[in-house]
Amino acid sequence: MLKHRGFPGRLPGTDFQFTIRRPNPKGVTPLIRRERYRDRRPPDRRADLAFMAALWRQFGDEPFERGNLDAGRLSWLFGREVLPFDDPFDPESYESLLIIDEKTARSSFPEAFEDGEWA
Repeated sequence: MLKHRGFPGRLPGTDFQFTIRRPNPKGVTPLIRRERYRDRRPPDRRADLAFMAALWRQFGDEPFERGNLDAGRLSWLFGREVLPFDDPFDPESYESLLIIDEKTARSSFPEAFEDGEWA
């Protein structure tokens, strides 16, 4: 499992996790598309924004390996702002390649692309 050095481990001051320390011994948690409803709590929305900003700062428009990125946090963006790059895509692999859909991400999280400090 690739560890993304320099990527924030969590949203500061919260328990919102962005990375994992080691592979899950029971198997890889699959990436799924989670629905983001309008009534989500503000802290959840801030975590999504900070995670998207960290992804953009770390990878930009280049494909990246899932590695130690948290499946739960990634699943909130998967299928919209973060898309599979591999064909066929394996949602249960730490080596799977992903890519940011910049147009969708800028539409959903415009603040993530500004110079502010989010994570």
